[in-house]
Amino acid sequence: MGVQSADSCPLVNGAGDADLSLSRPLLGDASCHGDKFSSLVKEKEELPLVHHHQLILEDSFIFHEFTVAQIVEEIPALSRISAPTTATGLLYYARNLISMLFLGHLGHVELAAGALSVGFANITGYSIFSGLSMGMEPICGQAYGAQQWSLLSLTLHRTIAFLLLISIPISLLWLNADQILLYIGQDPTITKVAKTYLLYTLPDLIAQSIIHPLRIYLRTQNVTHPVAFVAAIASLIHIPLNYYLVIVLKTGIKGVAIAVVLTNFNIILLLVCYIYFSGVCSKTWTSVSMDCFKEWGSFISLAIPSCISVCLEWWWYEFMIILCGLLRNPEETVSAIGILIQMTALVYVFPSSLGYGVSTRVAQELGAEQPGRARRAAAMGTACGAFIGVAAMAFNIWARGWWGVMFTNRTGVLKLVAAALPILGLCELGNCPQTAMCGVLRGSARAGIGAKVNLGAFYGVGLPVALLLGFWVGLGFVGLWLGLLAAQASCALVLGVVLIRTDWAKQVKRAKELTGGGEVVKGDDSVNKDEERECLKGMVGP
Repeated sequence: MGVQSADSCPLVNGAGDADLSLSRPLLGDASCHGDKFSSLVKEKEELPLVHHHQLILEDSFIFHEFTVAQIVEEIPALSRISAPTTATGLLYYARNLISMLFLGHLGHVELAAGALSVGFANITGYSIFSGLSMGMEPICGQAYGAQQWSLLSLTLHRTIAFLLLISIPISLLWLNADQILLYIGQDPTITKVAKTYLLYTLPDLIAQSIIHPLRIYLRTQNVTHPVAFVAAIASLIHIPLNYYLVIVLKTGIKGVAIAVVLTNFNIILLLVCYIYFSGVCSKTWTSVSMDCFKEWGSFISLAIPSCISVCLEWWWYEFMIILCGLLRNPEETVSAIGILIQMTALVYVFPSSLGYGVSTRVAQELGAEQPGRARRAAAMGTACGAFIGVAAMAFNIWARGWWGVMFTNRTGVLKLVAAALPILGLCELGNCPQTAMCGVLRGSARAGIGAKVNLGAFYGVGLPVALLLGFWVGLGFVGLWLGLLAAQASCALVLGVVLIRTDWAKQVKRAKELTGGGEVVKGDDSVNKDEERECLKGMVGP
C-alpha cells in the first residue's frame, strides 16, 4: 500500500483483467507505453487458472484458520487506528462530564435542562451529522487503498458542504425547540432553560459539520494520534474555559453552551494547523473548488443508509427514556436510565473505536484490491469485538455495587441500577461484535444492510420484547433492558450471517467502481449512469 516508485505503471501494476481493460483507454501516460504494457498483459494471460480458483475459494469465508503471522500483522494494524481513536472518544466523554458537572453546579433545573437539550440535540442534530459523515468512510478508505489521492480531499469538501446545508433545517428546528418540547409534555420551566442552551449551541452545528468529516478524512489515512493529541489539549482548555464563563462571568447555562462551542472550534483550528504545517496530507489535499458543490449523488447514496443505521440505534435509548416515564415511580426509573446511559456511553467508546478501525482497514484493503486481507481485517475485527464484549460484561457486573453511588444516594434508584447492570453487560456481548461488524459494512460500502438489520433488530424484535416484558408481563424497568438484550442478540446474529456469506472478490469490484471504475455503486447495487460515471472520473482527477 505504499507509494509506487516513479518507474512503475500506476494503471497496471499488480492489475487483474478488469484493471487492464480499464487501462487501455488511458495509455497516454508515458510510463505505460508499448512493451511494458504488452508484457504485463502476456504475464496476466499466462497465470495458471488455479490461482483464480484459489482466490474464489479463499474469499468464500470470513472465519477460517489464520496463521500466527497473519494475526500478528493484522492486530497491530487495527490497533494503530483504534487505540488513538479510543483515547479521543474517552476525552470527548470526559469533556461532556465536565459540562454536566458545571450544569449541576448551577442547580437541578439547569442540570435537567442541559440533559433535555443535549438529548434533543442528539436526536435532531448530532446523530444526523455523525451518520451522514460516515458516508465518506468507504469512499475515502477505498480511495486511499487505491491511491486515488485527490478523491479523498474532494470527498471531504463535498461532505462539509453537504452537512453545512443540512445544518440549516436543523437550526430552524432548534429555534423552535421550546414549542416541540412543550407539545410532548415537558416541564415549561425546564423547557425554557433548555431552549436557551440550544440557542447558544447553534454555532456548534457549523463546528460539527467540519469536525466529523475532518476526523474521518484523517483516520482513513491512518492519521489518528494527532487527533487524540488535539482532543487532549481541547479538553484541558475546556475546564478553565467553563470556570471563567460560568463561575467568574456568571453567565449560567449560556456559559456552558458557549464553552462547548468554543472547544469544538479550538479542535478545528488545531487540526487545520496540524494539517497545514505538518504536510501529512500533502498527497491527498487539494484546494477547495466548485466541484464540491456538484454531483453529490454517489456520496448521498452512501450517507443516507449510514445516517439511518446510526440514528435507529441512537434513538432507541431516547425511546427507552420515554418508556421509563410510563412505568411506576417514573422519577426513579428515569433517573436510573440516565445513570445507565452514562455507562453505555462510556463502554461504547471501545467498540465504536474498533468499528472505525475495522471500517478503515476493510476499505483500504478493498481499494488496494486485496480481498483476502479485507476478509482477514473483518474477521480479526469481529473477534476483537467479541473479546471487548466479554470485558465489558465483566466491567458492568463489577460496577453494579458502585456505579450508581457516583451519581445518587437514592435507594430506589440504586436498586434499579444494580439490577439492570448485569443485563446491560450481557447486551455488550452482542453490541461490541455487532458494532465491529457494522464497521465492516461501512468499509465495504454496504451501510444499507446495517440500516435494515438495525431497523429489524431494534424495532422489530427489541421494542416489542421490551413492551411485552416491561408492561404486559410486569417486569418493569428490567423488562425494558431485556428488550435491548433481545435486540442486540438478534442484530449480532444476522450481521454474523451477512459477513460469513460475503463475497470479498465482488466487494473488490464494487470498490473499483466506487473509486473510479465504469459504474457507480449505489447502496448495495451497481447502476449504469453516464452522468455518475463521469462524476466519479472527475472525482479521481487526472
